[in-house]
Amino acid sequence: MNAHLLAAEAAPKLDYAATAFVLLCASLVLMMTPALALFYGGMTRSKSVLNMMMMSFGALGVVGIIYVLYGYSMSFGTHDIAGLIANPGDKFGLHNVADVFNSFGYEGYGNIPELAFVGFQLTFAGLTVALISGAIADRVKFSTWLVFSAIWATIVYFPIAHMVWGGGLLGGTDQGVAATMFGSTDGKATFAPIDFAGGTVVHINAGMAGLVLALIVGRRAGFGRVPMRPHNVPLTMLGAGLLWFGWFGFNAGSELAADGSAALVWVNTTAATCAAMIGWLAVEKIKDGEATSIGAASGVVAGLVAITPACGALSPVGSLILGAVAGILSALAVSLKFKFNLDDSLDVVGVHLVSGLWGTIGAGLLSTTNGLLYGKGYEQTVVQIVIALGCLAFTGVLTAVIGLALKATMGWRIDHDDELAGIDSAEHAESAYDFGGFASGTRVGHGLLPSGHGPLGGSTTGAEHNDPRGVQA
Repeated sequence: MNAHLLAAEAAPKLDYAATAFVLLCASLVLMMTPALALFYGGMTRSKSVLNMMMMSFGALGVVGIIYVLYGYSMSFGTHDIAGLIANPGDKFGLHNVADVFNSFGYEGYGNIPELAFVGFQLTFAGLTVALISGAIADRVKFSTWLVFSAIWATIVYFPIAHMVWGGGLLGGTDQGVAATMFGSTDGKATFAPIDFAGGTVVHINAGMAGLVLALIVGRRAGFGRVPMRPHNVPLTMLGAGLLWFGWFGFNAGSELAADGSAALVWVNTTAATCAAMIGWLAVEKIKDGEATSIGAASGVVAGLVAITPACGALSPVGSLILGAVAGILSALAVSLKFKFNLDDSLDVVGVHLVSGLWGTIGAGLLSTTNGLLYGKGYEQTVVQIVIALGCLAFTGVLTAVIGLALKATMGWRIDHDDELAGIDSAEHAESAYDFGGFASGTRVGHGLLPSGHGPLGGSTTGAEHNDPRGVQA
């Protein structure tokens, strides 16, 4: 009896270990959105922290609903439409979701309930949308943000997820861009794009959307003139730690099995993150003379972002190299927003877009199988560059359309006076802290410093340029 027949007979059997692994990892990724709320919330001013956290929670709520209705079907449905999306009606409302399936059809992967895979992918979608919010902190209507979350997930995220992971144009099928460039073998692209856990789908996608929205929404009142220091650095450090913890579900969970590859991914994720944190701190020390806790937290996230697409393709030493470069690049990138007068409030562009691009391209350079730096040829690196550029173009154009349409209809900005008084009070009728009985929305805890002190201790004369993190929130 041949192996294929044996596999077919085994298909109905549920692999309890693989199922438990996927559900655990889905729970870890779910935790990442509240962790992101802590990370972002600590970096904003005290008058904005609740709104910042609500943007993460709100995004998860909206995306969770539409993912069950049609998002999963658009991403992983059975009928491909032009390589861009799957038919949203195939599995609408999770109808026709199989009881047990092998998501990749590879021998050696355990059969899991398809609903376990649905839950895992739902958490990715919610987190990706939440990441964007850091670029427009302090100044947008909560209602507009929620509408944007639903539209952007539908028009941008679900198609990108399908194109990369669901059998579309940016994936490894023989109908994709990679196969068109360098041919196919046994029905798959000879040099299939490497995106193990979301370099394009999550980080380039969110980073590019953040850049476009920051340009459309405009700068905060006082940007570049008023110091806007992080109001609670320990909160940000806690958020970074929880993100790091949850990221093992993000990366290792994408293997969908507790096997040797998942173990490699775990080690690679840790190695790259450690190297990125030290790389960021080294830039701070050399450039500004001080290594900051905000820099450490930011370096952690930069490393996690960079290793996400490459974690299954690199060696641990290669992961150290990838992470160190990511920390250095992102540390240098965050200060550029002041030169371009771009108010990317919490450096979504500098961290997620820059490290996401580097991680995606670096996978082509450092892959132990097809990496250019291993002497395996240029093809894989070219494929990585092409899928990164394709994601940038697709996301950039469609985000601009959505953002401009909402600006013309609902409007993005809260009133100027409300922005000065505090978005928490204006949008949520709450304040994060009770300052001895002061009313919500008073000018207490705005993060204003005495004259001569900048966001992280530098001089306010050009202090924004001396801030290695670039945080003006």
